[in-house]
Amino acid sequence: MADWGPVLVAVVLFVLLTPGLLFQLPGHNRLVEFGNMRTSCPAVIVHAVIFFGMLTLFLVTIGVHVYAG
Repeated sequence: MADWGPVLVAVVLFVLLTPGLLFQLPGHNRLVEFGNMRTSCPAVIVHAVIFFGMLTLFLVTIGVHVYAG
């Protein structure tokens, strides 16, 4: 059986934490901007750090497992 938990968690977090899709931290004009569909280098770095932290939290600390088959 294959463990699809890490794959599903990574894909969902990647989509939700795409800078500018739902929110952007830091924004161009404000600290947080919502749904502006624009990005910047600092926003990419901040979102990458948030992605890594949340992915580590879900996979290592909580231990999400989804078995298919």
